[in-house]
Amino acid sequence: MHLLADKKIREMSKEEPRTTDLVSQYMILTKEIMPHLAQTSHRHWPVRNDHCFQRIVLDAVCGGVWYDHLLRPAYKNLTHDLAANAVNLCNDIISGDTDLVALNTQSLKWRDKLLP
Repeated sequence: MHLLADKKIREMSKEEPRTTDLVSQYMILTKEIMPHLAQTSHRHWPVRNDHCFQRIVLDAVCGGVWYDHLLRPAYKNLTHDLAANAVNLCNDIISGDTDLVALNTQSLKWRDKLLP
């Protein structure tokens, strides 16, 4: 029985995460972790508030202003792929592999809110 349980656990860990789990991860990253980092170790980031991180990440994964692509509220309407891309992007921003300044600039350009 022990071997069967170990096999089941290994199989479960290979399964793709559920969309709801990915959305939960995205929400924790953008509402808690990233704002905390912006206040502490990542002070060079151009934004501090959770809704700003959500705007930037959602715009990036949608390839434009997110509400032109998704119904509101966005977190309830993310597809599996968009949620996975959002989580990956958050992690890449946190690690420094993706430039948050550049993503914010692009998001503001898409919204015609970037001053010349």
